[in-house]
Amino acid sequence: MIDWLEAANPDVFLVQETKAQPEQIDTKSFEALGYQAIVHSAKKPGYSGVAIFSRIKPDRVEIGCGMEKYDHEGRVLRADFGELTVLSTYFPSGSSSEARQEFKMDFLSDFTPFAERLLKDRRKLVISGDYNICHKEIDIHNPVSNKNSSGFLPEEREWLTRFLKIGFVDSFRIFHPEPGNYTWWSYRANARMKNLGWRIDYHMVSESLKPQVKDAGILDDVHHSDHCPILLEVDV
Repeated sequence: MIDWLEAANPDVFLVQETKAQPEQIDTKSFEALGYQAIVHSAKKPGYSGVAIFSRIKPDRVEIGCGMEKYDHEGRVLRADFGELTVLSTYFPSGSSSEARQEFKMDFLSDFTPFAERLLKDRRKLVISGDYNICHKEIDIHNPVSNKNSSGFLPEEREWLTRFLKIGFVDSFRIFHPEPGNYTWWSYRANARMKNLGWRIDYHMVSESLKPQVKDAGILDDVHHSDHCPILLEVDV
């Protein structure tokens, strides 16, 4: 990954589901490339966690979203760069149990007013990360068989529609309206080679920032995990 990062050369690199405590992250490898590491880990070892690696020193950093039940799991991390605010977010997955699905729906309900408040103060806002939700049928390889699967449930998809309406844009769809573009593939059944995937990772940008978005893409040829990196280019 370090070799890829050096070649790709992003100004800001966001990671979700680090599964690591701060002392377990080899920050020196990133520092050698000029990146400052900002880490928000879960209290539970080997679980969840988000990070921001930036070549630009942020003006402000906010660890967490101010809600203990979510901050305990290391799910939201904020960095301000001038007028631009970037969030690295890891939305809960509900696939493991009914209790975790309820937790996920609670997170979605609470995240909306959090984002609305942030948007009032920070009009040029990017909320990036693993949302664990496919928005539309074109965002999942088999919408019929997955209609009752966590990540494609009607109530999750409806939440994402409402979330966009409060003032956000799915940056990838500005440039790519076509189907068949995914960011996550199961390790089972050779899913990635067959492109049997889900698009659950997003760079959501505020409406105010949309005119400055120059490109957005999915780097599906980069293999670091069951997800692939996604790209956002903004002229600031």
